Amino acid sequence: MRFPFLLSAVAATVLLAAGCKSQYDALLSGNDVDAKYEAAFKYFNEGKYRKAAEMFESMSVLVSGTPQDDTVQFYRALSNYRFKDYYTAETNFKSFLDKFPRSPFSENAEFLRVDCLYKSTYRWELDQTPTYAALVAINEYQMKYPGSLHSAVCRRMSEDLEERLDYKAYQNAYLYYKMEDYKAARVALRNVLKDDADNIYREDILYYTALASYKYALMSVTEKQKERYMVFVDDYLNFVGEYPDSSSRCKELEHLYKKAKEKI
Repeated sequence: MRFPFLLSAVAATVLLAAGCKSQYDALLSGNDVDAKYEAAFKYFNEGKYRKAAEMFESMSVLVSGTPQDDTVQFYRALSNYRFKDYYTAETNFKSFLDKFPRSPFSENAEFLRVDCLYKSTYRWELDQTPTYAALVAINEYQMKYPGSLHSAVCRRMSEDLEERLDYKAYQNAYLYYKMEDYKAARVALRNVLKDDADNIYREDILYYTALASYKYALMSVTEKQKERYMVFVDDYLNFVGEYPDSSSRCKELEHLYKKAKEKI
């Protein structure tokens, strides 16, 4: 006796859901700007950011050139940002800034675009093209808004991205060392500092440069060892001159230095 009632309840639920969906779709495809505007902010305030973004987008053409235009375009971008669709949001913010450079929303839009670019970067092992793009945008924002409330956040973003690039450069060079290609390792490690003397992994780079030159000399034929041990001595002196307080590494390299002097 209860089975038909359950079927009716399920059917009613399905019909109700279908009715709600069709109501949203009808509003989305309609031309009632006021209803769309109200619904879009309702979805936004309820945290239904995908629906809000779609609704704001659906009225973009309808409000073009009106006082609502920049608000709709900004909240379209912001809805995608809150939905964590950073690629779309960044495109939206860029379009907004191109169209409304003097809008009251402009500074916030520019920062959020920077944040989208930052959030779209990859781990150090992967392509760092997005990292360079994010750094350019961060620098431009900081120059344009030097007193911004977001300045500290921008500095942290920049430091994080710079560290990522430094680490990638260091690891790419260190890979030769791990492969025991010590000649290539020394060249690659020195090139990292040639390109960026302030690399934050400078101590590690100088340390492995010295180790690479020692091991290269050690593996060399006898007639070339003296010359190559002298290269190690230079690398050793460079390291201990810059990092005299790196006790364990200095001690290790000093031990190798004493061995090298016996060969020179």
